[in-house]
Amino acid sequence: MKRLLALAIALAAPAAALAQSTWAIDGNHTHSSFTIRHLVISNVRGEFGKTTGTLKLDEKDVTRSSVEATIETATVDTRVADRDNHLRSPDFFDVAKFPKITFRSTKVEKAGEGRLKVTGDLTIKDVTKPVVLDVSGPSAEIKDPWGNTRRGVSAVTRINRKDFGLTWSKMVEAGPVVGDEVAIEIEAELVKKDAKQAAN
Repeated sequence: MKRLLALAIALAAPAAALAQSTWAIDGNHTHSSFTIRHLVISNVRGEFGKTTGTLKLDEKDVTRSSVEATIETATVDTRVADRDNHLRSPDFFDVAKFPKITFRSTKVEKAGEGRLKVTGDLTIKDVTKPVVLDVSGPSAEIKDPWGNTRRGVSAVTRINRKDFGLTWSKMVEAGPVVGDEVAIEIEAELVKKDAKQAAN
């Protein structure tokens, strides 16, 4: 009986390993953007130029998957140099002191065909709070012209900037100059790592 049990465990181990795969976020083909209201009459859009991270995907049970992502705050770009420099300053992101925004998942749930809800800890500056990402994907695997295996994923969420200490002067905060709610969108392209790369 013990031998049968040991054999079953030995056979199950490779199957479990095959069910899990590791994917790196391709920063050259990933877009992290945000939208916020200005003066209650229009939307201002911006993006971050560098997003990296790793997805550990369980092919048999997606709820056992996990993701970590990092956004470099100094790469913020709203197409207005003075505004971008202000966003990088201690008034907002304080990029010299807090160079990264991070997200680490704590729970993955199915939310319909091809959709997930990913709960995790979002850290901006020195504040960490739970957020929920509405996720489409991952898409089906494809091979690129260089033989790499790729997938795509889209995620959206909304946060209150004040919850993360992204406030400025009392005058600005007292009036409807900048909205509190920030819509965040991430379009990520993922590259599959082989077993050796995933172990590093």
